[in-house]
Amino acid sequence: MTQSPAPAENPAIIPALDAVRTNCHISDARHAGDYTLCVYLLKMREYFRWERDIPYNAQLAHDELSDWLTQREAHWDSLDDRAFENIPVNGNIRDPFDDASINACLNEIGYVYSSGYGRNLKPVFFLGELDRSEQRDGYNLLVSGRELARDLAAPPAMSRNNTIFVRRESLRRMIWEKVEEWRWNRPDNAMKVALGHYDFDNAAEQSLDEMTEMALEGVILHEIGEVRAGEMLGPAWEDMLLAIGQSKAEIMARAVRDHLADALSTLPCLLADPRPAPLHFYMANVSNMRKELFPGLVTAYETWSGNGDTSRLERIAGRSLPHWQSLTADLLEIFETNKSDCQQAITSCIESRVFNG
Repeated sequence: MTQSPAPAENPAIIPALDAVRTNCHISDARHAGDYTLCVYLLKMREYFRWERDIPYNAQLAHDELSDWLTQREAHWDSLDDRAFENIPVNGNIRDPFDDASINACLNEIGYVYSSGYGRNLKPVFFLGELDRSEQRDGYNLLVSGRELARDLAAPPAMSRNNTIFVRRESLRRMIWEKVEEWRWNRPDNAMKVALGHYDFDNAAEQSLDEMTEMALEGVILHEIGEVRAGEMLGPAWEDMLLAIGQSKAEIMARAVRDHLADALSTLPCLLADPRPAPLHFYMANVSNMRKELFPGLVTAYETWSGNGDTSRLERIAGRSLPHWQSLTADLLEIFETNKSDCQQAITSCIESRVFNG
C-alpha cells in the first residue's frame, strides 16, 4: 500500500518518491508502538488528514478514518522484516541515509530529501518540494514547501553535518495543532500571548501563514545552534544517545543539548529581535523537561513579560552557555567512563545541575 503521486508530479521524481514512501512505512511499522495509545491515535488522525489533503478545520469522517487506520496497520504488519530501500535518483541507486548525494540530484529539479534519526532513534524520512536553498552563516539551508512523502513523525526541522532542513508544511501543521491545543482550555500562558499577535478568530489561514513565517526564523536559529553544538560535542554525543536510547536519561540529555543549542544561537538572536511574538512563541514551545532543567529562564521570561525589560533574560542567556557547555562535557565523561551502564549516572548528573542563573 503506497500513495499515488499527484498527476502533475514530475515523472523524474516518481522512482525516488515511491522508495521514500516505502521507507516511511517501514519506519512507522517498526516504531508506531513507541507512542502511548492516545498520542498514537492523535498522530494517525493528523497523518490521515495530511495524506488525504483535508483542511485543518474540516471534520474527519469517522468510518473513512477507521477503515484507513485498519488498512494502514495491516500494511505495516506486512513490513515487519523489510529492510529500508535504496533511493533511485538520476539513474543511480543511493543509500537512503546519503542525503548529500541524493539532494545533489533532487535539488536541481526542485525537490529536497532528508533522512536521519529522531526521538527513540526512530528513522525519519522526508521528500518535498524545494522552496528555497541558501547559504546561512556557513551552513546550507534547504527549506521545503509541499510534502510528498513523510512518516508518522514529522519534525519541522533537522540538521545533518552542515545542512539544515526546514519543513515549512510540517511547521505550519505543528503550529495549527498548537493553536487547537490551546483553544481546548485557553490557558493564560505564553502561547496565549503569542497568538494574541494574530487574528485567528477572523482570519485563520492568513494568521497561520504569518505565524509560520515568524516561527520559521526561530526554527532555523535553533538548527544552527544544533549544528554548532554538534561540532562542539563531536560524534561521541550521538554514541551516548544510542547507548541510553528510550530512557529518561536520553530525554534529559536531549533537553540539555537543546538548551546548549539555544544558548549558542536562538536566544541571543531572539533577544535582539524587537518583535515580542517570536520570543513568546519560543517560550510556548519549551518543553516541561527543559523548564525543569532551566527554571531561571522561566523566571526571567515572566519578568520580561511583566515589564518589557530584556536585561534579565540577556544576562541569564549569557550565563547559561558555559553551564550547558560544562554539563555536556561532564555527561560525555560519564559515558566514556562506563559506556555499558551510564543511564543512572547521567540522570543524576543532570538533576544535580538545574540552572537558576
